[in-house]
Amino acid sequence: MNYYSTNNSSSDVTLAEAVIKGLAPDRGLYMPERIERLPREFFDGIADMSFHEIACRVARAFFGDDIPGDELDAIVCDTLSFPTPLVEVDPGIYSLELFHGPTLAFKDVGARFMARLLQYFIRKGDDHRKVHVLVATSGDTGSAVANGFLGVDGINVHVLYPKGKVSPIQECQFTTLGRNITAIEVDGVFDDCQRLVKSAFLDEELNERLLLTSANSINVARFLPQAFYYFNAYAQLKRLGKADNVVMCVPSGNFGNITAGLIAHRMGLPIKRFIAANNANDVFFNYLQSGVYTPKASVATIANAMDVGDPSNFARILDLYGHDHSVITSLISGTTYSDGLIAETMKDCYERTGYILDPHGAVAYRALRQLLLPGETGVFLETAHPAKFKETVEARIGAEVTIPERLAAFMKGKKQSVEMSKDFADFRAYLASLE
Repeated sequence: MNYYSTNNSSSDVTLAEAVIKGLAPDRGLYMPERIERLPREFFDGIADMSFHEIACRVARAFFGDDIPGDELDAIVCDTLSFPTPLVEVDPGIYSLELFHGPTLAFKDVGARFMARLLQYFIRKGDDHRKVHVLVATSGDTGSAVANGFLGVDGINVHVLYPKGKVSPIQECQFTTLGRNITAIEVDGVFDDCQRLVKSAFLDEELNERLLLTSANSINVARFLPQAFYYFNAYAQLKRLGKADNVVMCVPSGNFGNITAGLIAHRMGLPIKRFIAANNANDVFFNYLQSGVYTPKASVATIANAMDVGDPSNFARILDLYGHDHSVITSLISGTTYSDGLIAETMKDCYERTGYILDPHGAVAYRALRQLLLPGETGVFLETAHPAKFKETVEARIGAEVTIPERLAAFMKGKKQSVEMSKDFADFRAYLASLE
């Protein structure tokens, strides 16, 4: 299957080119030329399938034209070495726990898949230069990508993160690894980090010298595999007899996660509607209300991974629905919450149910409590383990959050980072010095 740019539907590149380039030369994001609608028989039998079986079938719809089936299945099964269980929090409201992977965040799925897919293409290709992966992070992306690519031959990863604006535990997960992982501490906000990455991809001289790619959700190999767990959530609901009138609520920052869900819906997944839950960074919420998209500087919140003022994947949502605001709003609604309301939600949920939400999951949980209609079943994506935001969560719920052993191991390492201004000239000079 070929891929086109959201800025030019007539552009045409292979999957390998889309994965290695990351961003199209015209600054657009790559989209698959077609989205296969899965047959009714697949959904009729999905409750009897394992997570691996479901994901392998979905992966073949995306990537089956480009990778032999046995090798693609191996990549999928190696990626999904952990579960994504549903947990009922309130009657009719379920948490889809996506924090059971190596770095305890939902991005483990996309990052692990991309690392394995990129390595596959490198081994099959003729360009034997090292690949330099550039990734901007507002929190969990950096740790998931860094750990997904750690020790992978021929690939160096450069993680750009805003100084002082990620949690201490998140920072430990990508600044203590060393080896082929370099953490770059940018004196700015996430949007500055993302701008530096995009500017590097558009610098012709740099790209002639270095083989650069992205591991943010702008890369098709990062965001498409996230569709796997939407299908798995539906299978779990079907086993419970709760698969009718399903509402998926997604805490949204750069919008790669909800875009994967929307593509799953286009493939036939019977989701009734979606809710994009925002913190105070309400650009998408405002678009839903007005039909006008107005990016603005991000603001810092306790749900820091969602602190994005110009979400890249908005372009994919527009492309998916032909830039038709009425179609988008017929399927997606939105909410926006202040830090005070997020904190109130964590406390209330814990006191009533005993369930501990992280700040991002709390945004989505509150949205379901507010917007779920009678007869609907709500699923919110719990995107990170609450221990990753230990101080924030404990201060709101008044109880201790236990740190899982594998998370505690990261905290024992020594921080290593490169300090960087938000000026592209400085970042360019850093990249130019690489081999």
